[in-house]
Amino acid sequence: MKCRHCRAELTLPLIDLGCAPPSNAYLSRSALQAPEKWFPLRVLVCATCWLVQTEDYTSADELFDSEYAYFSSTSTSWLRHAEDYTADMTERFALDCNSHVIEVAANDGYLLQYFQRAGVPCLGIEPTASTAATAREKGIEIREVFFGVNVATALASDGRHADLTAANNVLAHVPDINDFVAGFTRILKPQGVSTFEFPHLLKMIAEVQFDTIYHEHFSYLSLTAVNRIFECNGLAIFDVEEISTHGGSLRVFAQRRGIGKRPISDRFLALLAREKELGVATPDFYRDFQARANKIKDDFVAFFIEAKRDGKSVVAYGAAAKGNTLINYAGIRPDLLPWVVDKSPSKAGKFLPGSRIPVVEEERIKAEKPAYIVILPWNLKTEIMAQLSYARKWGARFVTAVPSLSVV
Repeated sequence: MKCRHCRAELTLPLIDLGCAPPSNAYLSRSALQAPEKWFPLRVLVCATCWLVQTEDYTSADELFDSEYAYFSSTSTSWLRHAEDYTADMTERFALDCNSHVIEVAANDGYLLQYFQRAGVPCLGIEPTASTAATAREKGIEIREVFFGVNVATALASDGRHADLTAANNVLAHVPDINDFVAGFTRILKPQGVSTFEFPHLLKMIAEVQFDTIYHEHFSYLSLTAVNRIFECNGLAIFDVEEISTHGGSLRVFAQRRGIGKRPISDRFLALLAREKELGVATPDFYRDFQARANKIKDDFVAFFIEAKRDGKSVVAYGAAAKGNTLINYAGIRPDLLPWVVDKSPSKAGKFLPGSRIPVVEEERIKAEKPAYIVILPWNLKTEIMAQLSYARKWGARFVTAVPSLSVV
Protein backbone atom coordinates (compact mmCIF):
# COMPACT_ATOMS: atom_id res chain seq x y z
CA MET A 1 0.00 0.00 0.00
CA LYS A 2 1.13 3.56 -0.73
CA CYS A 3 0.61 6.55 1.57
CA ARG A 4 -2.64 8.42 0.97
CA HIS A 5 -0.81 11.73 1.05
CA CYS A 6 2.73 11.39 -0.29
CA ARG A 7 2.44 8.02 -2.11
CA ALA A 8 5.49 6.54 -0.34
CA GLU A 9 5.48 2.80 0.28
CA LEU A 10 4.14 1.88 3.74
CA THR A 11 6.25 -0.58 5.69
CA LEU A 12 6.07 0.58 9.33
CA PRO A 13 3.22 -1.14 11.28
CA LEU A 14 1.35 0.46 14.16
CA ILE A 15 -1.23 -2.20 15.09
CA ASP A 16 -3.12 -5.18 13.71
CA LEU A 17 -6.60 -5.65 15.20
CA GLY A 18 -7.45 -8.71 13.14
CA CYS A 19 -10.71 -8.54 11.19
CA ALA A 20 -13.92 -6.68 11.96
CA PRO A 21 -17.05 -5.41 10.21
CA PRO A 22 -17.47 -1.64 9.77
CA SER A 23 -18.10 -0.24 13.25
CA ASN A 24 -21.26 1.67 12.35
CA ALA A 25 -22.86 -1.17 10.35
CA TYR A 26 -25.54 -1.99 12.94
CA LEU A 27 -27.72 -4.98 12.13
CA SER A 28 -31.49 -5.25 11.96
CA ARG A 29 -33.11 -8.42 13.25
CA SER A 30 -33.65 -9.67 9.71
CA ALA A 31 -29.99 -9.05 8.89
CA LEU A 32 -29.00 -11.58 11.56
CA GLN A 33 -29.98 -14.29 9.07
CA ALA A 34 -27.33 -13.13 6.59
CA PRO A 35 -23.52 -13.07 6.70
CA GLU A 36 -21.63 -9.85 7.50
CA LYS A 37 -18.74 -8.32 5.62
CA TRP A 38 -15.56 -8.39 7.70
CA PHE A 39 -12.38 -6.60 6.67
CA PRO A 40 -8.83 -6.67 8.04
CA LEU A 41 -8.22 -3.79 10.46
CA ARG A 42 -4.55 -2.94 10.20
CA VAL A 43 -2.87 0.45 10.67
CA LEU A 44 0.40 1.55 9.10
CA VAL A 45 2.67 4.57 9.49
CA CYS A 46 4.22 6.50 6.61
CA ALA A 47 7.90 6.97 7.43
CA THR A 48 8.11 9.84 4.93
CA CYS A 49 5.27 12.22 5.94
CA TRP A 50 4.25 10.44 9.21
CA LEU A 51 0.59 10.09 8.30
CA VAL A 52 -0.84 7.14 10.25
CA GLN A 53 -3.47 5.34 8.21
CA THR A 54 -5.75 2.32 8.02
CA GLU A 55 -4.93 -0.18 5.31
CA ASP A 56 -7.36 0.04 2.36
CA TYR A 57 -10.02 -2.65 2.11
CA THR A 58 -13.37 -0.91 1.61
CA SER A 59 -14.74 2.29 0.07
CA ALA A 60 -16.13 5.40 1.77
CA ASP A 61 -19.56 5.15 0.14
CA GLU A 62 -19.91 1.62 1.53
CA LEU A 63 -19.08 2.85 5.05
CA PHE A 64 -21.14 6.07 4.98
CA ASP A 65 -24.35 4.82 3.39
CA SER A 66 -28.02 5.76 3.69
CA GLU A 67 -28.35 3.75 6.91
CA TYR A 68 -25.42 5.46 8.67
CA ALA A 69 -26.32 5.36 12.37
CA TYR A 70 -24.17 8.04 14.04
CA PHE A 71 -26.19 11.13 14.99
CA SER A 72 -24.14 13.88 16.67
CA SER A 73 -27.05 15.36 18.62
CA THR A 74 -27.34 12.26 20.80
CA SER A 75 -24.68 13.62 23.18
CA THR A 76 -25.62 16.64 25.28
CA SER A 77 -21.96 17.44 25.97
CA TRP A 78 -21.26 17.49 22.24
CA LEU A 79 -24.15 19.88 21.70
CA ARG A 80 -22.67 22.19 24.34
CA HIS A 81 -19.34 21.97 22.55
CA ALA A 82 -21.02 22.96 19.27
CA GLU A 83 -22.84 25.87 20.87
CA ASP A 84 -19.63 27.13 22.48
CA TYR A 85 -17.78 26.82 19.17
CA THR A 86 -20.45 28.91 17.44
CA ALA A 87 -20.19 31.67 20.03
CA ASP A 88 -16.39 31.65 19.99
CA MET A 89 -16.05 31.74 16.21
CA THR A 90 -18.77 34.37 15.81
CA GLU A 91 -16.95 36.66 18.21
CA ARG A 92 -13.39 35.93 17.05
CA PHE A 93 -14.09 36.39 13.34
CA ALA A 94 -16.90 38.98 13.61
CA LEU A 95 -19.49 36.84 11.85
CA ASP A 96 -22.91 38.35 11.18
CA CYS A 97 -25.83 38.30 8.75
CA ASN A 98 -23.48 39.24 5.91
CA SER A 99 -21.14 36.28 6.54
CA HIS A 100 -21.33 32.74 5.21
CA VAL A 101 -20.49 29.56 7.14
CA ILE A 102 -20.08 26.16 5.48
CA GLU A 103 -19.79 22.99 7.54
CA VAL A 104 -18.43 19.85 5.92
CA ALA A 105 -19.85 16.71 7.56
CA ALA A 106 -22.82 18.62 8.98
CA ASN A 107 -24.39 15.38 10.24
CA ASP A 108 -27.82 16.06 11.77
CA GLY A 109 -27.40 19.84 12.04
CA TYR A 110 -25.98 19.65 15.57
CA LEU A 111 -23.66 22.67 14.87
CA LEU A 112 -25.26 24.74 12.13
CA GLN A 113 -28.47 25.06 14.11
CA TYR A 114 -26.61 27.47 16.41
CA PHE A 115 -25.28 29.60 13.55
CA GLN A 116 -28.80 29.61 12.13
CA ARG A 117 -30.21 30.85 15.45
CA ALA A 118 -27.52 33.57 15.55
CA GLY A 119 -28.65 34.83 12.14
CA VAL A 120 -25.48 33.76 10.31
CA PRO A 121 -26.24 32.29 6.84
CA CYS A 122 -24.96 28.72 6.58
CA LEU A 123 -24.77 25.63 4.39
CA GLY A 124 -24.08 22.03 5.31
CA ILE A 125 -22.34 19.33 3.28
CA GLU A 126 -23.42 15.85 4.42
CA PRO A 127 -23.30 12.66 2.32
CA THR A 128 -25.32 10.35 4.58
CA ALA A 129 -29.04 10.47 3.81
CA SER A 130 -30.22 9.59 7.32
CA THR A 131 -28.45 12.47 9.07
CA ALA A 132 -28.98 14.93 6.20
CA ALA A 133 -32.74 14.41 6.45
CA THR A 134 -32.67 15.28 10.15
CA ALA A 135 -30.66 18.44 9.46
CA ARG A 136 -33.19 19.54 6.83
CA GLU A 137 -35.98 19.08 9.35
CA LYS A 138 -34.22 21.83 11.35
CA GLY A 139 -34.43 24.15 8.35
CA ILE A 140 -30.75 23.83 7.43
CA GLU A 141 -29.72 23.82 3.77
CA ILE A 142 -27.83 20.60 3.01
CA ARG A 143 -25.94 19.37 -0.05
CA GLU A 144 -25.97 15.57 0.11
CA VAL A 145 -22.55 14.86 -1.42
CA PHE A 146 -19.03 13.82 -0.48
CA PHE A 147 -16.87 16.94 -0.28
CA GLY A 148 -13.79 17.46 -2.42
CA VAL A 149 -12.35 19.71 -5.12
CA ASN A 150 -15.19 19.15 -7.59
CA VAL A 151 -17.91 20.00 -5.07
CA ALA A 152 -15.94 23.01 -3.79
CA THR A 153 -15.41 24.30 -7.32
CA ALA A 154 -19.15 24.02 -8.06
CA LEU A 155 -19.99 25.89 -4.85
CA ALA A 156 -17.48 28.62 -5.67
CA SER A 157 -18.91 29.02 -9.15
CA ASP A 158 -22.32 29.55 -7.52
CA GLY A 159 -20.86 32.31 -5.36
CA ARG A 160 -20.97 30.20 -2.17
CA HIS A 161 -17.56 31.23 -0.83
CA ALA A 162 -17.15 30.99 2.95
CA ASP A 163 -15.93 33.34 5.65
CA LEU A 164 -15.66 30.27 7.89
CA THR A 165 -15.66 26.57 7.19
CA ALA A 166 -16.01 23.97 9.93
CA ALA A 167 -14.91 20.36 9.62
CA ASN A 168 -15.35 18.59 12.94
CA ASN A 169 -14.25 14.97 13.21
CA VAL A 170 -14.24 14.37 9.48
CA LEU A 171 -10.62 14.86 8.39
CA ALA A 172 -9.82 11.36 9.64
CA HIS A 173 -12.80 9.93 7.73
CA VAL A 174 -11.77 10.78 4.15
CA PRO A 175 -9.90 8.33 1.91
CA ASP A 176 -8.52 11.01 -0.46
CA ILE A 177 -7.19 13.46 2.08
CA ASN A 178 -5.43 15.61 -0.54
CA ASP A 179 -8.58 16.17 -2.58
CA PHE A 180 -10.56 16.88 0.58
CA VAL A 181 -8.17 19.51 1.96
CA ALA A 182 -7.69 21.16 -1.43
CA GLY A 183 -11.44 21.71 -1.58
CA PHE A 184 -11.28 24.18 1.29
CA THR A 185 -8.86 26.35 -0.64
CA ARG A 186 -11.49 26.61 -3.40
CA ILE A 187 -14.39 27.71 -1.20
CA LEU A 188 -12.66 30.06 1.25
CA LYS A 189 -12.85 33.80 0.72
CA PRO A 190 -9.36 35.41 0.42
CA GLN A 191 -9.31 36.13 4.17
CA GLY A 192 -11.59 33.27 5.18
CA VAL A 193 -10.75 30.75 7.88
CA SER A 194 -11.10 26.97 7.98
CA THR A 195 -11.25 25.11 11.29
CA PHE A 196 -10.73 21.39 11.65
CA GLU A 197 -11.18 19.29 14.76
CA PHE A 198 -9.78 15.76 15.03
CA PRO A 199 -8.52 13.38 17.72
CA HIS A 200 -4.83 14.04 18.39
CA LEU A 201 -2.44 11.19 17.62
CA LEU A 202 -0.35 12.10 20.68
CA LYS A 203 -3.30 11.31 22.95
CA MET A 204 -4.12 8.14 21.05
CA ILE A 205 -0.57 6.81 21.49
CA ALA A 206 -0.03 8.02 25.06
CA GLU A 207 -3.35 6.68 26.36
CA VAL A 208 -3.52 3.60 24.11
CA GLN A 209 -6.81 4.67 22.56
CA PHE A 210 -6.71 1.80 20.09
CA ASP A 211 -10.50 1.49 20.16
CA THR A 212 -10.71 4.72 18.15
CA ILE A 213 -9.35 2.67 15.24
CA TYR A 214 -12.02 1.47 12.83
CA HIS A 215 -12.52 1.32 9.08
CA GLU A 216 -14.38 4.63 8.96
CA HIS A 217 -11.21 6.31 10.26
CA PHE A 218 -8.83 6.30 7.33
CA SER A 219 -6.23 8.51 9.10
CA TYR A 220 -4.89 9.16 12.62
CA LEU A 221 -3.52 12.65 12.79
CA SER A 222 -0.59 14.47 14.33
CA LEU A 223 -0.09 18.19 13.86
CA THR A 224 3.16 17.30 12.09
CA ALA A 225 1.37 15.31 9.38
CA VAL A 226 -1.59 17.69 9.06
CA ASN A 227 0.70 20.70 8.66
CA ARG A 228 2.45 19.05 5.75
CA ILE A 229 -0.79 17.90 4.10
CA PHE A 230 -2.28 21.39 4.37
CA GLU A 231 0.80 23.11 2.94
CA CYS A 232 0.80 20.77 -0.04
CA ASN A 233 -2.86 21.54 -0.75
CA GLY A 234 -3.02 25.32 -0.48
CA LEU A 235 -3.75 25.88 3.22
CA ALA A 236 -1.55 27.28 5.97
CA ILE A 237 -2.16 26.65 9.67
CA PHE A 238 -1.91 29.80 11.77
CA ASP A 239 -3.24 28.63 15.15
CA VAL A 240 -4.13 25.49 17.12
CA GLU A 241 -6.03 24.70 20.29
CA GLU A 242 -5.83 21.53 22.37
CA ILE A 243 -9.38 20.55 23.36
CA SER A 244 -10.81 17.74 25.49
CA THR A 245 -13.31 16.21 23.05
CA HIS A 246 -12.97 12.56 21.99
CA GLY A 247 -10.30 11.87 24.57
CA GLY A 248 -8.07 14.75 23.46
CA SER A 249 -8.35 16.57 20.15
CA LEU A 250 -6.86 19.44 18.19
CA ARG A 251 -8.71 22.36 16.67
CA VAL A 252 -6.54 23.83 13.93
CA PHE A 253 -7.15 27.16 12.22
CA ALA A 254 -6.05 27.51 8.61
CA GLN A 255 -6.10 30.19 5.92
CA ARG A 256 -5.32 30.24 2.23
CA ARG A 257 -1.62 29.81 1.76
CA GLY A 258 0.11 32.91 0.40
CA ILE A 259 -3.07 35.02 0.69
CA GLY A 260 -4.24 34.84 4.30
CA LYS A 261 -2.83 37.56 6.52
CA ARG A 262 -3.37 36.20 10.02
CA PRO A 263 -0.13 35.87 12.05
CA ILE A 264 1.27 32.49 13.10
CA SER A 265 0.57 31.82 16.78
CA ASP A 266 3.19 30.80 19.32
CA ARG A 267 1.08 27.83 20.46
CA PHE A 268 1.08 26.36 16.94
CA LEU A 269 4.88 26.57 16.79
CA ALA A 270 5.19 25.22 20.34
CA LEU A 271 3.02 22.16 19.62
CA LEU A 272 4.96 21.38 16.45
CA ALA A 273 8.15 21.57 18.51
CA ARG A 274 6.66 19.32 21.23
CA GLU A 275 5.70 16.67 18.69
CA LYS A 276 9.22 16.75 17.28
CA GLU A 277 10.70 16.40 20.76
CA LEU A 278 8.45 13.42 21.54
CA GLY A 279 9.60 11.70 18.35
CA VAL A 280 6.45 11.74 16.20
CA ALA A 281 8.70 11.72 13.13
CA THR A 282 10.65 8.63 14.27
CA PRO A 283 9.76 4.90 14.09
CA ASP A 284 10.40 4.36 17.82
CA PHE A 285 7.37 6.49 18.74
CA TYR A 286 5.05 3.79 17.31
CA ARG A 287 6.80 0.53 18.21
CA ASP A 288 5.13 -0.72 21.41
CA PHE A 289 1.54 0.32 20.69
CA GLN A 290 0.43 -3.22 19.77
CA ALA A 291 1.71 -4.74 23.02
CA ARG A 292 0.06 -2.03 25.14
CA ALA A 293 -3.25 -2.49 23.33
CA ASN A 294 -3.07 -6.25 23.82
CA LYS A 295 -2.72 -5.80 27.58
CA ILE A 296 -5.88 -3.66 27.68
CA LYS A 297 -7.72 -6.30 25.65
CA ASP A 298 -6.52 -9.13 27.91
CA ASP A 299 -7.53 -7.26 31.09
CA PHE A 300 -10.94 -6.51 29.57
CA VAL A 301 -11.61 -10.17 28.75
CA ALA A 302 -10.39 -11.25 32.18
CA PHE A 303 -12.84 -8.85 33.85
CA PHE A 304 -15.81 -10.42 32.03
CA ILE A 305 -14.72 -13.96 32.79
CA GLU A 306 -14.16 -13.19 36.47
CA ALA A 307 -17.54 -11.46 36.76
CA LYS A 308 -19.27 -14.45 35.14
CA ARG A 309 -17.56 -16.89 37.51
CA ASP A 310 -18.63 -14.73 40.46
CA GLY A 311 -22.22 -14.65 39.23
CA LYS A 312 -22.15 -10.85 38.73
CA SER A 313 -24.20 -9.41 35.86
CA VAL A 314 -22.44 -7.11 33.36
CA VAL A 315 -24.10 -4.86 30.79
CA ALA A 316 -22.83 -1.90 28.77
CA TYR A 317 -23.86 1.63 27.90
CA GLY A 318 -23.18 3.32 24.57
CA ALA A 319 -23.33 1.41 21.28
CA ALA A 320 -20.39 3.47 20.06
CA ALA A 321 -18.06 2.68 17.16
CA LYS A 322 -15.09 2.60 19.55
CA GLY A 323 -16.96 0.06 21.66
CA ASN A 324 -17.44 -2.17 18.65
CA THR A 325 -13.71 -2.11 17.95
CA LEU A 326 -12.94 -3.13 21.53
CA ILE A 327 -15.66 -5.78 21.74
CA ASN A 328 -14.74 -7.41 18.43
CA TYR A 329 -11.00 -7.38 19.11
CA ALA A 330 -11.59 -8.88 22.55
CA GLY A 331 -14.03 -11.47 21.21
CA ILE A 332 -16.82 -10.47 23.61
CA ARG A 333 -20.17 -12.04 22.71
CA PRO A 334 -23.68 -12.16 24.27
CA ASP A 335 -22.69 -14.94 26.68
CA LEU A 336 -20.49 -12.37 28.48
CA LEU A 337 -22.31 -9.15 27.56
CA PRO A 338 -26.04 -9.81 27.01
CA TRP A 339 -27.03 -6.29 25.91
CA VAL A 340 -25.92 -2.70 25.52
CA VAL A 341 -28.00 0.43 26.07
CA ASP A 342 -28.03 3.37 23.65
CA LYS A 343 -30.40 6.32 23.51
CA SER A 344 -30.01 6.93 19.79
CA PRO A 345 -33.25 6.06 17.95
CA SER A 346 -31.20 4.94 14.94
CA LYS A 347 -29.63 2.12 17.00
CA ALA A 348 -32.54 1.02 19.18
CA GLY A 349 -33.67 -2.53 18.45
CA LYS A 350 -30.61 -3.28 16.36
CA PHE A 351 -27.53 -5.42 17.01
CA LEU A 352 -23.87 -4.54 17.25
CA PRO A 353 -21.85 -5.44 14.15
CA GLY A 354 -19.71 -8.52 14.59
CA SER A 355 -20.66 -9.44 18.15
CA ARG A 356 -24.42 -9.25 17.40
CA ILE A 357 -25.12 -8.04 20.93
CA PRO A 358 -28.61 -6.47 21.08
CA VAL A 359 -29.07 -2.72 21.61
CA VAL A 360 -31.83 -1.95 24.11
CA GLU A 361 -33.40 1.05 25.84
CA GLU A 362 -32.23 2.44 29.17
CA GLU A 363 -35.26 1.12 31.07
CA ARG A 364 -33.60 -2.29 30.92
CA ILE A 365 -30.94 -1.10 33.37
CA LYS A 366 -33.58 -0.05 35.90
CA ALA A 367 -35.46 -3.32 35.47
CA GLU A 368 -32.50 -5.73 35.79
CA LYS A 369 -30.21 -3.76 38.14
CA PRO A 370 -26.86 -5.10 36.86
CA ALA A 371 -23.79 -5.27 39.10
CA TYR A 372 -21.51 -3.66 36.50
CA ILE A 373 -22.13 -1.15 33.71
CA VAL A 374 -19.33 -0.93 31.13
CA ILE A 375 -19.13 2.54 29.58
CA LEU A 376 -17.96 1.92 26.03
CA PRO A 377 -17.67 5.60 24.91
CA TRP A 378 -15.16 6.37 27.69
CA ASN A 379 -14.76 9.92 26.38
CA LEU A 380 -18.32 10.58 27.63
CA LYS A 381 -17.77 8.83 30.99
CA THR A 382 -18.62 11.85 33.14
CA GLU A 383 -21.84 12.58 31.25
CA ILE A 384 -22.96 8.94 31.27
CA MET A 385 -22.15 8.32 34.95
CA ALA A 386 -24.22 11.37 35.86
CA GLN A 387 -27.08 10.15 33.66
CA LEU A 388 -26.99 6.68 35.29
CA SER A 389 -26.28 7.86 38.85
CA TYR A 390 -29.47 6.11 40.03
CA ALA A 391 -27.69 2.76 39.51
CA ARG A 392 -25.54 3.48 42.55
CA LYS A 393 -28.64 2.91 44.72
CA TRP A 394 -28.29 -0.84 44.22
CA GLY A 395 -24.48 -0.76 44.30
CA ALA A 396 -23.77 -0.88 40.57
CA ARG A 397 -20.20 -0.09 39.57
CA PHE A 398 -19.02 1.62 36.38
CA VAL A 399 -16.28 0.12 34.22
CA THR A 400 -14.03 1.58 31.52
CA ALA A 401 -11.25 -0.22 29.67
CA VAL A 402 -9.13 2.61 28.21
CA PRO A 403 -6.40 3.67 28.99
CA SER A 404 -6.51 0.85 31.57
CA LEU A 405 -9.22 -1.16 33.24
CA SER A 406 -11.04 0.97 35.84
CA VAL A 407 -13.91 -0.07 38.11
CA VAL A 408 -15.53 2.68 40.18
